[in-house]
Amino acid sequence: MGKEAVQKTYEEINARIKAGEAVVVTAEEMVDIVRAKGAEEAARSVDVVTTGTFSPMCSSGLFFNFGQMTPTIKASKVWLNKVSAYAGLAAVDAYIGATEPMEDDPLNKVYPGEFRYGGGHVIEDLVAGRSVLLEAKAYGTDCYMARKMKKEITLADLPYALLCNPRNGYQNYNCAVNLSDKTVYTYMGMLKPNCRNANYCSAGALSPLLNDPHYRTIGMGTRIFLGGGIGYVTWHGTQHNPNAPRTEGGVPRKPAGTMMVQGDLKQMSDKWLRGVSIIGYGSSLAVGLGVPIPILNAEMAAFTGVSDEDLVTQVIDYGHDYTNGIARSYGEVTYAQLKSGTIEVNGQKVHTAPLSSIVKARQIAEELKGWIRDGHFFLNRPAELLPDQKV
Repeated sequence: MGKEAVQKTYEEINARIKAGEAVVVTAEEMVDIVRAKGAEEAARSVDVVTTGTFSPMCSSGLFFNFGQMTPTIKASKVWLNKVSAYAGLAAVDAYIGATEPMEDDPLNKVYPGEFRYGGGHVIEDLVAGRSVLLEAKAYGTDCYMARKMKKEITLADLPYALLCNPRNGYQNYNCAVNLSDKTVYTYMGMLKPNCRNANYCSAGALSPLLNDPHYRTIGMGTRIFLGGGIGYVTWHGTQHNPNAPRTEGGVPRKPAGTMMVQGDLKQMSDKWLRGVSIIGYGSSLAVGLGVPIPILNAEMAAFTGVSDEDLVTQVIDYGHDYTNGIARSYGEVTYAQLKSGTIEVNGQKVHTAPLSSIVKARQIAEELKGWIRDGHFFLNRPAELLPDQKV
């Protein structure tokens, strides 16, 4: 008589974590386990698979409260180190976005602009414990009479600081080339003319949503590694597109799902939140993100057993097509090919380079693995899963 199919619960897995008995492996390690044992036996022997990614994530930012003064103030304009924050929330609440430039930045007037400092750098400075200059202006009311505020602050001085990123952890992304005859500067980096380089931005087999392609375990309330601290998925992110074309294994062939995530900035580290300057494009924030995948059954084991050879993306022209809204692919490539250093486009060999750090993605997956094995991190059952095309 054969063994029954594996079916685990979050409660069972958390009990094993609490007892120090949980088997936790990284997504890269799971590839070999599934190949050797098959999905069913892999599900029987593994409880949690950890993932990781570290790359620029433009749709990121910080909600913060900077505390009142005497007399009180209702700020209408706020700056941190001369970077504008949105103040249309409440008296001393504001939100600073990762891509907001300094007020006196020349932008692309001197082309290509260097964008040396922006919102992402402010967030890095705060989490690193460095002081930043807070400035606020107001129009004055009977209950909030002050018209200006100016002081040096650190993260410790802020009563409230919530990293809140509307779109992180893209499930797959384009491979960018430039088929025009001039150099272009994009959010995918500098692209040489006539397809002389190709940039991509995914951790491939380690990438969180590529290990749960149909969002069976990820949703509102999923506990995650965020910026070196503990964060949560709070909803699907902007531009979430579960209806992207997929392989037979369910993996998207092009950009698909996204996550909205948030967490207490005061728990985080500048090792995993770094301001980024993208020449000719703007500033951003590199975010360290890791999601644990509970192996509830053989299906989840199979999903987390995908390798770079199983994952594909599209080669897209950013010299003309992208900015003109032309949906055209110049070939499908695997992440194994991208990570090899060269791909073939239109019959020519093209050197590749990642915007996403594979080294740091591995470190995040290992760190999260350690948290779980040591009993410091438990899994949350989502209150509601991310929307999926099959639901």
